[in-house]
Amino acid sequence: MHSLSDEEKIKKAFANKQWPEIQSSNSWLVFKIMGEFVEGFDRMAQIGPCVSIFGSARTKPEHPAYKMATEIAGKLSKAGYGVITGGGPGIMEAANKGAKEANGKSVGLNIKLPFEQHANIYIDYDKLLDFDYFFVRKVMFMKFAQGFIVMPGGLGTLDELFEALTLSQTNKLAKFPIVLVGSYFWNGLVEWIKEAMQANDQYISPGDENLFKIVDTADEAVAVIIDFYAKYTISPNF
Repeated sequence: MHSLSDEEKIKKAFANKQWPEIQSSNSWLVFKIMGEFVEGFDRMAQIGPCVSIFGSARTKPEHPAYKMATEIAGKLSKAGYGVITGGGPGIMEAANKGAKEANGKSVGLNIKLPFEQHANIYIDYDKLLDFDYFFVRKVMFMKFAQGFIVMPGGLGTLDELFEALTLSQTNKLAKFPIVLVGSYFWNGLVEWIKEAMQANDQYISPGDENLFKIVDTADEAVAVIIDFYAKYTISPNF
């Protein structure tokens, strides 16, 4: 039996769809992506100083992390900050809820998924943005936030955390506070960063472990944000 060469496998894979057609489709896709960026920039520029709150969409309302996120968002709102979330359930819902209960402002950057995510009820209609692309949505999280609160979560939460850490480490954005809430959840990861990434192979520089703070209470989380900007004469306001 004849075994297909790599070249033959590629030709077979694209037999029913010509490569120029794929290239043309990708070119038109650029305009859709541009549209998401333009709408996001226009609407996010109006919300004032904000803190992005990340965490799992699977966290239930009875979970301590949900209650903690609600409390943190409420305290941030009372301090004059708006809140940015991913717009969905779980920790995102908790943060939007906390801001709403404190009469603060919050925005939800909802991602369109076939079966999983839906916008939570605590976001005003005009403060909800829907995205098709994760990477466009993530730009909005990073560009328009003055700080990041990271609650326990899964792969999406880690993706957002390490994006923030990378931007801070490489000075692509001005330095900003990054707060990890829940030492029980984060300590193992932090120890791995210090040992495997820094001490053993020096994949990161000494001091990079100071790009974030670990806290266990809502007061501590909010204090990190407030203290970071205490040196500035202009306080956040809307």
